[in-house]
Amino acid sequence: MSESTSGQTMTGRTVLVTGASDGIGAETAKALAGRGATVHVTGRSAEKLRPVADAVGTEPLVADFSRLDDVRRLAEQVGERVEHLDVLLNNAGGTFSPRHVTHDGHEPNFQVNHLAPFLLTNLLRPRLAAAGSSLVVNTSSIGNLMGKVVLDDLDHERRRALEFPAYGTGKLMNIVFTRGISQRWSGDGIVSVAVHPGPVGSSFGRDSWLVGLLYRSPLKRLATISVPDGAAPLIMLAERGPDPDLDGRYFSRFNPKGLENKQARDQTIIDGLWERSAELVGLTT
Repeated sequence: MSESTSGQTMTGRTVLVTGASDGIGAETAKALAGRGATVHVTGRSAEKLRPVADAVGTEPLVADFSRLDDVRRLAEQVGERVEHLDVLLNNAGGTFSPRHVTHDGHEPNFQVNHLAPFLLTNLLRPRLAAAGSSLVVNTSSIGNLMGKVVLDDLDHERRRALEFPAYGTGKLMNIVFTRGISQRWSGDGIVSVAVHPGPVGSSFGRDSWLVGLLYRSPLKRLATISVPDGAAPLIMLAERGPDPDLDGRYFSRFNPKGLENKQARDQTIIDGLWERSAELVGLTT
């Protein structure tokens, strides 16, 4: 559905899109603005984010998710800009070499894909609750199937971290976090879903030598879908809004019953990941 034919389906709604510097984040932000939403965008590259912010008509919010203080500052800035938040699209993420720990000392796939959005979403909970009925969308991946959450070793300090399994674990955590929100925040009118947008031919994997090699090769055209096609499930979910029937679901594109790791419904994992993540970022549970 193009912006010219979609109508003003998002008029009056306020949206924050993370990972909006390019790719499906930028595409989603522009599409929702075209549907009438007030869209705020954040990303780590000020240069790449500026034209996206100009396109949606708001000031850019620059934040690097490998720095938790950036995430805290971002939450403060969003709180100053908006009284309520109708949709939070946690789209920032990627695949990273585990050898390069973050500024905060965490394994990067864990921090950027899970811990940073966990912190941001918790800090924005008052704005989400203020909407009366709101939606959190966590961008996950089919890669969740190769993940494994080890609650007493979230940073791979006692086991070898391999890039693809570490990435898959971060994407599994996105689904687990979605279930945690569904269980803990329903009283605030907050609905959460996770979604695998598909293998998108964007700048995904730019921080990984191996994935970047694939995405720069002719195989990219054979193995990936276009950025607009990848953004389409996120746009659909944002337009549908906080439907209680979708709460806690994991979508594989438009299919609400995506293939998921068995840990995604393990209550010990759901509770344990929330509690340990909260401890790591200094939140009370």
